[in-house]
Amino acid sequence: MHATRSVDTTRPVHATRPVDTTRPVHATRPVDDTRPVHATLPEGDTPPEENTRSVDDRRHVETARRVEGGGPVDAGVLTPAPRLAGIAFAELGVDSGTGPELESLLRGLGFAHTGQHRSKAVQLWEQGAARILLNYGAPRLAEGSAAIRAFALESADPAASAKRAAELLAEPLPRRRRWREAEMTAVAAPDGTEVFFCRGDHAWLGDFLPTGETATGRTVRAIDHLSLAQPFDRYDEAALFYRSVLGMTDDEAGEFAAPYGLMRTLAVRNEDRSVRLSLSVPLLRRGDWAPAVPHPQHITLLTDDITLVEDTVPIPRNYLDDLAARGTTAVDALYDEDAHGYYLQRFTPVIGRRVFFEVVQRVGGYRGYGFVNDPVRMAAHRAQRQAAPPPTSSPRQSDPR
Repeated sequence: MHATRSVDTTRPVHATRPVDTTRPVHATRPVDDTRPVHATLPEGDTPPEENTRSVDDRRHVETARRVEGGGPVDAGVLTPAPRLAGIAFAELGVDSGTGPELESLLRGLGFAHTGQHRSKAVQLWEQGAARILLNYGAPRLAEGSAAIRAFALESADPAASAKRAAELLAEPLPRRRRWREAEMTAVAAPDGTEVFFCRGDHAWLGDFLPTGETATGRTVRAIDHLSLAQPFDRYDEAALFYRSVLGMTDDEAGEFAAPYGLMRTLAVRNEDRSVRLSLSVPLLRRGDWAPAVPHPQHITLLTDDITLVEDTVPIPRNYLDDLAARGTTAVDALYDEDAHGYYLQRFTPVIGRRVFFEVVQRVGGYRGYGFVNDPVRMAAHRAQRQAAPPPTSSPRQSDPR
C-alpha cells in the first residue's frame, strides 16, 4: 500500500558533498568600504560583538545610534542635552597602599587636603579650579591598585541631564546621602565609571568638613581632561554614550604603535572645550606594557608654567635630541603643535598598577591632546617600571618583548 523506493546500498548513509578545498574555512563577505562605520545594520543582522550583550545593552546602543543619526526616540520626544561648563571633580578609588602614595604625589604637585567627607572615607584635594577626590571606601579594587572611579560634570540643568540619560537607557545609580548632604544624580558609563551631574555653584563642597589646610598652590590651574581606558568590547559603546547622553562631539582620533601593541584613541568634547574626555583601547596586545601594569588611565592637569612641575618621569634623551634637531629646545618636556599653538607635557610615575597624572601647558590656543607623544610617554613609563624593584604585594609578571 505504501510502496517504497529501492535503496542504493552503494551510497554511504551520511554521504556529504565534495569539499571545495580552495575556499577558506572562514571566508568572509567582501567589505563594503562605502558603508559608514556606525551605519545601522539591516534588521536581524546583529554584529558579532553585540551577540554577547544583554538586551538592555543592545537597546542602549541602538537608541544612541538613532539619536546620533537624528532619528526619532520615543515618538521624537527627547530632552535636549543641557550645556556643560566644566569638570567639577575627578574621583580616584584607592586603598591603604596607593592612597598615601597619591596623597604625597598630589602634595608635591601643589594640592592641599582641604576637606574630609562628612560620612564617607573620601578626601578632597584642591588647587585652583582642580578638585581631586581620594575614595578609600571604593569597592572592587584589587590590592595595591587605584583607578578613576567617577567624575562630575557641571551642567546648566543637572535634572535635565539625568532625564536625558534615562531616556537613552543609561543606568541610573542609587546614592545614599545623609541630611544636609548635596543631592547629585549619577549614571553609569558603559565601562562602569560613574558620571555625576551638578550645578556650577559648587554646593556639593558643603559635604566636606574643612581640614584647616588652604589651597595656595600655583602650579595647577584646572583639570584639562580625563583619559579613560576602555574594555575592548565597550569602546564603541562608550563613544556613543558620551556623544548621545552628554551631547559631546568627536574632537581627535588616531591609532599608534605602543610598546605592547596597537592603540586606538578618541577624544570627545563639548562645544567650548571646557569638558574634554579621551577614550583609549588596546586593539592588539602582547603581554603587559610594563611589569604588573594593565592599560593605564590618567588625569591631565592644566598649568600656566610647565617649569613649575617637578618630580616627573624623565623625558627620553633621544626624544629631546630630536626636538633640538628640529629647533625646539625651550623646555624639558614632550612637545606638540598645531595651527593654533603648541603643547608641553610632563607626567608622573604610575601609582599602583594604572593611575598617573599628566601636567600640560597650552600655549597660543593649541586644541589637541598630544596623542603623537603617547608612545614616547609609554616607553618612558615602561623603562621606569622595569628599573624599579618588583612590587612586594604581587609577584613580578612576565614582560614579553
